[in-house]
Amino acid sequence: MTNNDILRRLRYTFNLTDTAMVDIFAAAEAIVTTEQVIAWLIKEGEQEFVKISDTEFATFLNGFINTKRGKRDGEQPIPESKLNNNIIFMKLRIALNMKAEDVIATLALVDFDLSKHELSAFSRKVENKHYRVCNDQILRLFLTGVQQQYRPESK
Repeated sequence: MTNNDILRRLRYTFNLTDTAMVDIFAAAEAIVTTEQVIAWLIKEGEQEFVKISDTEFATFLNGFINTKRGKRDGEQPIPESKLNNNIIFMKLRIALNMKAEDVIATLALVDFDLSKHELSAFSRKVENKHYRVCNDQILRLFLTGVQQQYRPESK
């Protein structure tokens, strides 16, 4: 999954307008234009399509956390320059204030079983022997489960 795919899915799931998305970036102390947002949301292959960078998408996710949960005190997190599915998964989990049981229940909505141990392996450091890569399928299923929770009419 590309950052643009995930951005489009989040926009649909949470029914975000272009202005709301600009506001989410602003919540992470970043300035983007409505035109930039629109270009990121266009399907690949279209002439106006622009790929959103990892740093820009990390900024969006940080703003999403600030919007959903409120800004934390002190210095704001610096957006990552390189994202992977594990980081994206963790940021979404934080933004949605989900505990392990909530994530497992969300994945169960799309008939996917994941144990607490498997889930915790996604949030470990890469050097840890129990670290596990969150593949595209699991992230896609998680996003589908979140969509079913927040937009049940879209099943």
